[in-house]
Amino acid sequence: MFEWRNTQIADLLFAHRGAAILLLVLLVGIAMALLILRAATRRKAGRTQVALPAVLNWTRPSWVSIVRHGTLLLFLAGLPFFVIALADPYTTFTRQDVSYPGRRIAVMIDASSSMMARFPAATLNKNAPNEATFFTAVAAAEAFMRQRIAGKYHDLIGLIEFGDEAYVVTPFTTDYENILLSMSLIGDWTEFMKFPDQGTTIAAAIEQGTGLFKAFDFLDAAGNLMVLFSDGQDTQVTVHGKHVSEIVAGAVAAKIPVYMIRTSYNKALGAVLPDDIWKPAIESTGG
Repeated sequence: MFEWRNTQIADLLFAHRGAAILLLVLLVGIAMALLILRAATRRKAGRTQVALPAVLNWTRPSWVSIVRHGTLLLFLAGLPFFVIALADPYTTFTRQDVSYPGRRIAVMIDASSSMMARFPAATLNKNAPNEATFFTAVAAAEAFMRQRIAGKYHDLIGLIEFGDEAYVVTPFTTDYENILLSMSLIGDWTEFMKFPDQGTTIAAAIEQGTGLFKAFDFLDAAGNLMVLFSDGQDTQVTVHGKHVSEIVAGAVAAKIPVYMIRTSYNKALGAVLPDDIWKPAIESTGG
């Protein structure tokens, strides 16, 4: 029924179109010839014919009399289908691939020494070697990625790890197995302890993220965003000679909102000194 409902006559091709048209013409011609022949042979009542009295007009007509035309009505209703079937209809085989283009997401994870602070999350990072904030942030980033992967939209996801400097671990890709593998590698305790830059420079991560979008020529695309996981322990307001406001303004100009997931255990917004720096800066990008 679904296929019939989505099939249009205009989409059908006919293997024996000519034969069907010829048969239809023959049927119409025979019907007209019979009507003409019947009209020509109709004669008035004579000696060789029997005359019947007229039916009394006081009898009421019955609706059951319509039934006698049922055979003709069924024939007329089925005639178009018979002609179409005789023409041997078929459709061309088509294949349609439907994709749902998603967003371009740069996921950034803080790997500075301040991320060693305790952040218990038994459900989120139950396989972590300890309760360090870094492993909770990695688990949260992985959960975010898996939610996006499970959806119908095909996002391009990139992974950046940062401290004093920011490093692109995995550029934008739809190879989700690869990016999840990269996530598990940076979440290893040994790899975390070997990370060279133990400071926190959030502006460097934003600058690197904006550069990644530029490198892939995504600045004119809609749906770009950065998701930054950090404890926010950063008071450095100048990076590479640029003020934080200037770097954030670059993300604003590129229409890339920054969503900062602040991972500070049991600390309300404003309890950490850098909150006064980064809250208005991130809000200016729409994040």
